[in-house]
Amino acid sequence: MAVSWWGWVVFGAFVVAMFLVDLAAFGRGGREIPLRRAAVWSVGWTALGLGFALPLLVWRGSQATSEYLAGFLIEKSLSVDNLFVFALVFSYFAVPPALQRRVLFWGIAGALVLRGVFILGGAALLDAFHATVYVFGGFLVLTGIRMARQRGVEIHPERNPVLRLMRRALPMTDDYRGDRLTVREHGRRLATPMLAALVLVATFDVVFAVDSIPAIFAVTRDTFIVFAANAFSLLGLSALYFVLVGMLGRFVYLNVGLATILVFVGVKMILSDVVQLPHWLSLVVVVVTLAAAVAASLAWPPRGRPPSSPPLAGAQREKAGVTVER
Repeated sequence: MAVSWWGWVVFGAFVVAMFLVDLAAFGRGGREIPLRRAAVWSVGWTALGLGFALPLLVWRGSQATSEYLAGFLIEKSLSVDNLFVFALVFSYFAVPPALQRRVLFWGIAGALVLRGVFILGGAALLDAFHATVYVFGGFLVLTGIRMARQRGVEIHPERNPVLRLMRRALPMTDDYRGDRLTVREHGRRLATPMLAALVLVATFDVVFAVDSIPAIFAVTRDTFIVFAANAFSLLGLSALYFVLVGMLGRFVYLNVGLATILVFVGVKMILSDVVQLPHWLSLVVVVVTLAAAVAASLAWPPRGRPPSSPPLAGAQREKAGVTVER
């Protein structure tokens, strides 16, 4: 069942309104975010994403609802994985905690727009070339395998090609100037480290969409559901960051769980012409795998892993232009 143009308009307006609420709550001000406040907002945004399943059930039926829930959980989980990278970027640029929320918000908002372009492009490819389904599926399987073989890493954002290009086009100050992205000094327009951090957060999130967009297309081909799952997974990500930033090192088996999910949906996509698995099965696999990964991380933390050095998937390192020091 295709969504009419007015359905897209109404949903788009709702998403914009929610991002404005997110901006009012976390995108402004110069004070640090209390953990309790961040936790309350994070739970609220997650509840909103899950709660969207209820009107979707009335509007589109049970199949669309199960596809949305599976897609939302996959996208939310992969978004959490991206927080590993954001934490390292903020550490490299020494972004003050009070300024991190503005960088997160605008980086995530820009990524949502670009992800919409990715979604439309992916849907067009799948419609025009059926063989694309095997390419997407194979890519997800390879990404999952490489993610499971990850190691702890150190990143060097200055070697990222996007950042190097920006520095060539726009000189940069040595220190922060409040929350300003650029300043004018001695007749020249200069960028601040704030702008550099914002550029990297946005580009990293878009590049990571190369994993997440094919993953959700393995669950559903409905473009509206794909976009809705991405939108709700990104809403409130800034609040979730402040909740998890001190706990990222504890979820040491999260990437193993994500790798399992990527391999599962990749195989499901490759075999879609041979075996049609029930839609609810994807939801069950995602929920059980994530719960097992979190439980294992809390119950059996590996010894000798420094809590401040969260793992980063190898596939993500290479795509983001991250250099590894072993």
